[in-house]
Amino acid sequence: MDYMSEYKRWLENPALSDEERAELQSVEGNNEEIESRFFAPLSFGTAGLRGVLGVGLNRMNRFTVGQAAQGLANLIISNGKAAMDRGVAIAYDSRHFSSEFARQSACILAASGIKALLFDELRPTPELSFAIRHYGCIAGINITASHNPKEYNGYKVYWEDGAQLPPAEADVVAKEMAATDIFTGVRTGDYDGFVKSGMIRILSTETDEAYLGEVIKVAVNPDCVKQVADDFKLVYTPFHGAGYRLVPEILRRLGYKHIICEPEQMKIDGDFPTVKNPNPEYKEGFTLAIELAKQNDVDLIIGTDPDADRTGIVLKDKTGEYVTLSGNQVGVLLIDYIITARKLTNTMPPHPAVLKSIVTTEMARAAANKNGVECFDTFTGFKFLAEKIKQFEKTGSHQYLFAFEESYGYLAGDYARDKDAVTASMLIAEMAAYYRTQGKTLYDAMEEMYEKYGYYCEQTISITMPGVSGLQRMKELMAELREKPLTRIGADKVEYTRDYLPGTRTCMDCGKVEEMELKGQNVMYYELEGGTTFIIRPSGTEPKVKVYIMAKGDSKADAAAKVDALAAAAKEIVK
Repeated sequence: MDYMSEYKRWLENPALSDEERAELQSVEGNNEEIESRFFAPLSFGTAGLRGVLGVGLNRMNRFTVGQAAQGLANLIISNGKAAMDRGVAIAYDSRHFSSEFARQSACILAASGIKALLFDELRPTPELSFAIRHYGCIAGINITASHNPKEYNGYKVYWEDGAQLPPAEADVVAKEMAATDIFTGVRTGDYDGFVKSGMIRILSTETDEAYLGEVIKVAVNPDCVKQVADDFKLVYTPFHGAGYRLVPEILRRLGYKHIICEPEQMKIDGDFPTVKNPNPEYKEGFTLAIELAKQNDVDLIIGTDPDADRTGIVLKDKTGEYVTLSGNQVGVLLIDYIITARKLTNTMPPHPAVLKSIVTTEMARAAANKNGVECFDTFTGFKFLAEKIKQFEKTGSHQYLFAFEESYGYLAGDYARDKDAVTASMLIAEMAAYYRTQGKTLYDAMEEMYEKYGYYCEQTISITMPGVSGLQRMKELMAELREKPLTRIGADKVEYTRDYLPGTRTCMDCGKVEEMELKGQNVMYYELEGGTTFIIRPSGTEPKVKVYIMAKGDSKADAAAKVDALAAAAKEIVK
């Protein structure tokens, strides 16, 4: 694509507002910026669109959103009148233009003869997944960029099972988008008129009640909360996002009496003014919540990201210092707790299983297997975990207890098919209450996990590769790794290499190649001597290459030392 010609086409198009045209005029003469905006369209994958807000073909704006909405509408039309009548649920978060993009999408669907079920204000991502299943919709749209910085927004598309759009359907949307003129090919109409005619239906608190009714069923042993509710206090922060109402509400329904919400971060604001990055992975975002916890002598802080699908926690350690737990640590704690609580309440199913992604800690497998529960791997992304849950439902081979990813995403229950910070917050709070009845904190429990299951340590390294040159370098890197296989990483010998694109596992000593069940993803996975794992994966949603290092040692210090050594080696490999 000739990016300069595309820039001029946009600049001269009468569809642009004066403000939009002024934004494009402001970059005139800046070839690097123009190329960044117009070198190619935003890629539509199984997670939809995600990008920086702004005017341009490779930006999130009303034109790129309109094209995506029309592409989805065309897919649904191709499925017939019954699919069109089932409708599409639409939710959004607190980011800039989220509500506008959501309303725009509803109008485009309605103009195409497809009913739209639009939430009246921002809602958690998992509630959108629930609404699709609850109302029997053919699809769903969520306007969100999850935990990305404030400059981003996204357009996530879901299919009828409440999981993200399958690859076949995503390919149809992408093809329809390519065939739709971004300025003249999108149908739309009057919002008020569509609401009056019933083509756009507004969803309100009745959906919240139905959703919360399903979430509370996931609680395993809520009686332990009643035992400690009089004096157990916790702090909650929604990071200016969609968890602000429903997380405190589910904690109240669970039985908690003292839920202290961080007041500044309870304010809905797409600038996320109190955090550098609205990601509960980072302790810096919890600064205000930690101060509040200190003032109230609180042991547990829970935080959720702007679309309330990821959950992070901060705890007091044995010295009284507030520390974060990783997504891996929280996941293992929840696996162990859910199994324990299921056994205590005699609710363990006959063939229980837990699910995790291939880049998630092997400590989860150790915790599951030692308790007689199977552990299954999937590719990264909750869509793949949802597919495995669906497979279990069809075959009846297993019943999943819990699914999680190292990136702070957790799910239990069968009401939704995406990670859920509302349910995760509830389960974490229930778990904390259980350990309080045992005279322990969650930090104490995590220390005991290492004694029971072994000393594991993990680290994820994200290496940003921005712009057109960055995308090219990401492709070159993965090609180089396949053309010249790594035989050592740092001081460690590579014993087996897994290439998840063709789905093969190769013994580096004898050259024997075996096929794996999982294939079709651009991931290189290295099994090193001593049981350490080194994984390289380009991000599917950000201009980054991610390196995942997972080690087991004789002690916490030994495991951490192995990870540190491989982290240093990673910087030489990925550059």
